Amino acid sequence: MTQLILKDGKERSLFRRHPWIFEGSVARLDGRVRPGDTVEVLDAGGRRLAKAAWSPKSQIRARVWSFDPDETIDDAFFKRRIAAAVARREVLPQLAGQAGMRLIHGESDGLPGVIADRYGDTICLQLTAAGSDKWRKAIVAALVKATGAARIYERSDSDVRGLEGLESVTGWVHGEAPGVDEPPLSIDENGVRLGVDVVGGHKTGFYLDQRDNRLLTRALAAGRSVLNCFCYTGGFSLQALAGGAAHVLSIDSSGPALAGARANLAQNPQLDASRTEWLEADVFDALRVFRKEGRKFDLIVLDPPKFAPSAAHAERAARAYKDINLLGFRLLAPGGLLMTYSCSGGIGLELFQKIVAGAAIDAGRDARILQRLAAGADHPVAVHFPEGEYLKGLLLQAD
Repeated sequence: MTQLILKDGKERSLFRRHPWIFEGSVARLDGRVRPGDTVEVLDAGGRRLAKAAWSPKSQIRARVWSFDPDETIDDAFFKRRIAAAVARREVLPQLAGQAGMRLIHGESDGLPGVIADRYGDTICLQLTAAGSDKWRKAIVAALVKATGAARIYERSDSDVRGLEGLESVTGWVHGEAPGVDEPPLSIDENGVRLGVDVVGGHKTGFYLDQRDNRLLTRALAAGRSVLNCFCYTGGFSLQALAGGAAHVLSIDSSGPALAGARANLAQNPQLDASRTEWLEADVFDALRVFRKEGRKFDLIVLDPPKFAPSAAHAERAARAYKDINLLGFRLLAPGGLLMTYSCSGGIGLELFQKIVAGAAIDAGRDARILQRLAAGADHPVAVHFPEGEYLKGLLLQAD
């Protein structure tokens, strides 16, 4: 097996069980290797440390499969890892009965570059790294064995693959596409029916990571006027309606997303459609208009897209987060609640809180953090891999 020799001192991150080996940590390779192949990782003194997947195009030159240098990386390895990931979620009471669930969360489940989300009997799979791409067949087979899924659709089309030198790959990799006479794929999430588009929707077809926060919105919405910004297909909006909101105004710049939101509302006849309003507009522009009109809302949800895909974009993203939260505070009624989020990996929780605090100061509002918000239990964060905590949020109340 090809050996990856680290520079002196660069083994320390592996002792802390961090799974990434960056370009600047590599002294040399002994042997021939192709993208995605497994290499044996050694420190400068020749001590064997791990087995990792080689990725020559990425700044992350290798991702660790196992910190046991004697473990074999083969089909059986993926069968064990995937079965363990599925089993961990099966015993969590907060996930019981959920039709939509993340089954594999990359490095935090010991499977770098592997994302798998289940929607009923359908799984959507994303492979984002050279190593996971190489083991596609083994990963698909292991998912089928662990879950009994009827079909698996691959959505390996994220921009991250370009950094790995990989092209986009999409299509059905297990089972057949639903027939034209079959109803569109949808899930029941805490009593609300929501459509899932694994072929053309964002991410793997849905934002599973916000499940718990949508349920919290429902608990807070009774009798309140709600503004849901960047609403996509209306997950927060419908839960607010289910919670008894007096009125819900939802904004998104995408017409197709709003069409999906209306379709989701139609799937839930128990919800009062007369209390909803959908607005296709740039959120920043719409909120500035609302401010001029003197409008106020009791509960505002700010769940923008990823402003900072990496730390290199943090400064520009910070300005965007500052602007949207400033507008949110200015539109919030006295005693109102603001639920604000960042899904940008380049913006840490501490920085995000500072940005929100600055927005409150500029808006002339005193605010308190009632709760820190994060992704659900099916999106675990390994203690040695803090980068896995990409979603962070705050529930605030303003005077």
